[in-house]
Amino acid sequence: MQDFTYSSYFLFQIFSTVVPVILKGLTYDEKRGACSVGSNVRDSACYVCWAFARAYDPLELRPFVKQIASALVIAAVFDRDINCRRAASAAFQENVGRQGTFPHGIDILTAADYFAVGNIANCFLNISVYIAGFPEYNQPMIDHLVNMKINHWDGVIRELSTKALHNLTPRAPEYMTNEVLPKLLPLTVGTDLHTRHGTILACAEITHALSKLAEENKRSITSYLDEKILEGLKQIHLELSRRQLYRGLGGELMRPADGWQWLINDSLQSLHLVSSNARQQIKESAVSALAALCNEYYCTGEEGANPAQQDELVKQYISGLQSHEEMIRCGFSLALGALPRLLLKGKFQEVLEGLKRVTSVSPETVSFAESRRDGLKAIAKVCLTVGVKGEGSPTEYVCKNNIAQIYNMLLNGLNDYTTDSRGDVGAWVREAAMTSLKEVTLLLTQTEPELIDTDVTKQIMCCVAQQSAEKIDRFRAHAGSVFLTLLYFDNPPVPHIPHREELERIFPRSEAITFNWNAESQAFPRITQLLGLASYRYHVLTGLTVSVGGLTESTVRYSSQSMFDYLKSIQNDMDAMNNFCETLLQVFEDNLLNDRVSVPLLKMLDQILANGCFDIFVAEENHPFPMKLLKLCKEESRKSKDVQKLRSSIAVFCGLIQFPGDMRKQVLFQLFLLLCHPFPVIRKTTASQVYEMLITYSEVAEPDVIEEVMTILSDTNWDADLPFLRKQRNYICDLMKVPKPQLVTKQDVTMWGLFNPYIGTSCITKYNRLYLWESPAVPANAGESAALKIS
Repeated sequence: MQDFTYSSYFLFQIFSTVVPVILKGLTYDEKRGACSVGSNVRDSACYVCWAFARAYDPLELRPFVKQIASALVIAAVFDRDINCRRAASAAFQENVGRQGTFPHGIDILTAADYFAVGNIANCFLNISVYIAGFPEYNQPMIDHLVNMKINHWDGVIRELSTKALHNLTPRAPEYMTNEVLPKLLPLTVGTDLHTRHGTILACAEITHALSKLAEENKRSITSYLDEKILEGLKQIHLELSRRQLYRGLGGELMRPADGWQWLINDSLQSLHLVSSNARQQIKESAVSALAALCNEYYCTGEEGANPAQQDELVKQYISGLQSHEEMIRCGFSLALGALPRLLLKGKFQEVLEGLKRVTSVSPETVSFAESRRDGLKAIAKVCLTVGVKGEGSPTEYVCKNNIAQIYNMLLNGLNDYTTDSRGDVGAWVREAAMTSLKEVTLLLTQTEPELIDTDVTKQIMCCVAQQSAEKIDRFRAHAGSVFLTLLYFDNPPVPHIPHREELERIFPRSEAITFNWNAESQAFPRITQLLGLASYRYHVLTGLTVSVGGLTESTVRYSSQSMFDYLKSIQNDMDAMNNFCETLLQVFEDNLLNDRVSVPLLKMLDQILANGCFDIFVAEENHPFPMKLLKLCKEESRKSKDVQKLRSSIAVFCGLIQFPGDMRKQVLFQLFLLLCHPFPVIRKTTASQVYEMLITYSEVAEPDVIEEVMTILSDTNWDADLPFLRKQRNYICDLMKVPKPQLVTKQDVTMWGLFNPYIGTSCITKYNRLYLWESPAVPANAGESAALKIS
């Protein structure tokens, strides 16, 4: 007995020395440069705790159980590193299983097991609240957040910690009021940026939680916060402003933490001063604070408070929409969208006019995609705020006198395809336009659906369908979601949706929620079925064009295969094929020289022709469809220096050779012109593709002629000088019985033009040389053609 007592005393002394070191190791975190070096120490400390459970008797560890248990729980829930959280959870589990003395061990393990602690947000915001329900762990967890996490160098950890304090406040409101807030308030205006930022956010979150708690218990906030605390909270903003702590490095951290009118306006005007990563958070924080401020201070009863101040605020925001700074336009657009109805009363039309200028594209603002996006968002928000009254005044309501203007602004946003160094920034605008169209349309549907015009509904559904057929997965998914929401809205149904029954067959209601628009393999087979619906055909084909002719392999594969399947399904239906071809020609004609659509369209035509989708027209000579297609391809490639476009044009010309009649000579003429193009890469591409074309379509000439032409194409060095290549090209023309392009003098062309003024030939003179482009009516020997600049 004496030996046991002596041994226990000896171990107690050792543990008294070792345990504090281990507990310190469980929270050790030190930043060196851009990295933390504490994770290995914390992981090792967890291992030591795990080893304690296996090496010592429960009686020997009993005096230290409470400390170790709290430290392991804190590490399992609040550690920044996932490996350390899981190591702490494993150590806690080992101690619960072998020691049996950890308070509420089984319950905590159930909530904070190895897999549950993998998600850091879940740990901070959910698991911590459950564990804090046990008194043994409540205050240690709060103290750890206050002492070590809200001043952490990682901004994400700081923000999660303050949100955790918000969630933990109902568990210990008195402790928060009496201990935590008095400790935090002096730190809100301290010198350390991270501490200042974290403590201000923590004060805000705790105060917010206490106010909600007071509201739930039907008590005043003063029952939780005394006058000294309230005064300290009020002084935070004034003191930060006095010390100019909103300026300079770190200003973007301080702005989201408070919300007076000056600060809101200053933040909305200073977004260009902060990093792009912080910009969105600041905008959201400022707009949220503005809404709360307006509801609290500007709206007192029905009449409101200080009308002059209200008018001045709205005018300030409207005038800011004309700023030359894009970020000021963004901030003030969102600010107008956040204003309460009382401040918009009598000014709705004026606000719409201001937002119209923001959402319009002009040469000066073509790059302002973010401001157009936020302007479109604001249009929907102000519409939702003021409400609908068909016979009401356009200065106060959405009504019959301004609904057309609202829809025009939103629909115009769907045509924004602006690109810059960041890529397709117009996609942000189109996404916002679709969301706003949905919100405004559902608002009208639920209030006064008679204000929705039949043509407007058709435009909305067709334009959204076009977006659902395009190439960017995220925006295609958003468009699909909007499309199905409008289709299946039942409270009441959206009026005038074209082909509603067919749409419900293609997209069954049972799949409306689960349908994965992000997956090309699921989306495109359904989207292409819309080609069979007259109202949707043009827009869906326009959207599919940029997908089928795009660059992403999976998108091209599934979209093209879906289109081929559709075209194969209508091979025996001449009316359906004619409708498709007429629409295809219309899309081509409407987007002539618009490279965003025309270049993918040429690539799509190459694939369609190569897959024999137009075989139905091969039996008829000089069919008008391939003739018109040839004409448009010539127009598109004329004068072009875009190698990608020229290569795609060559492929289409080669595909058009399959159609019999006089157009074969025209196709060959275009291809032989390109054999002497100024760009060697185009000459070589043409020679290679014509060679392959002659193998595939051997019926275009006699076998011995084709063999000789193919020999010339393969043996000629198409990097050689143009005079030599013209001789080779002209010999090929003679063999194939195609008119040879001829160099002409300036005098010849001038006289020819005088005698033929109606032809419309285009010619220019540069460096004392003549450059002539062929028109379809120009004789074949009048000069070189569209893609070939005479050298």
